[in-house]
Amino acid sequence: MRAPLALAAILGLGGLAPAVAETYPEFEGQWRSTVAGEAWDPGKPAGLAQEAPLTPEYQAIFEASLKDQAAGGHGNDRHSACVLDGMPRIMSLTAPMEILIQPRLTFMVFQEAFTRRIHTDGAPMPASEMPAFQGYSIGKWVDPNRDGRFAALEVETGNFKGPRVMDSTGLPLAKDNMTMVHERLYLDRNDPDLLHDEITTIDHAFTRPWTVTKTYRRERHPHWTEYNCQPPNGTIFVGLDEYRLTPDGKLEPLYQGQRPPDLRYFPPARK
Repeated sequence: MRAPLALAAILGLGGLAPAVAETYPEFEGQWRSTVAGEAWDPGKPAGLAQEAPLTPEYQAIFEASLKDQAAGGHGNDRHSACVLDGMPRIMSLTAPMEILIQPRLTFMVFQEAFTRRIHTDGAPMPASEMPAFQGYSIGKWVDPNRDGRFAALEVETGNFKGPRVMDSTGLPLAKDNMTMVHERLYLDRNDPDLLHDEITTIDHAFTRPWTVTKTYRRERHPHWTEYNCQPPNGTIFVGLDEYRLTPDGKLEPLYQGQRPPDLRYFPPARK
């Protein structure tokens, strides 16, 4: 459970007593998703087969996103524009994640996103924290067996900004960003290299709280790659709408039937 000395110095763990460190479950290491893709409910195919508990308003938004993607667009998914995935989508782990534990703070270090910080110091959710795509997470370690060793980490995350969606199909979250996400992370009883994350998302786009379980496998011999979010050459964004630039400098649609950008403030081209 002890971090290497160099890492301990970086994270300020030098004064952490071994007796304290041994009370935490063995979450350290690199974790990868056990399923391909990022359908929010890993037990169902992506798209309408997810049977997301959407309100009629957001069901219509979701279907419009799927229709736009079928035509060649991106729908509600803004990942190609380097808009951050945020919570809870980030927990689908399309790329590896590492967990590092301190007594008052747990880090989730993502290969393709900013580090997530889970505050376990017992302080309540702050009232003045700036909203973020990942939100603000507070957690507590629980010892249900009362054997002196923590078995799970329970997390509550709120204070979001957007736009955010659940997965690459554009499965929507409400525009008011009042999402609350509750998680329970624990190791598998039969395989300590499996980590389960029970995630419940409460959002005004849904008719009820939506709970799924993600499972991650520990990589005992991890490797990491450098991530750089950069759109393809010739990509032009007008707001969040994506177009292409032709070799002769003309703007062209990303897909057939795409609406042109609003050019009301530009004079007509001279012939």
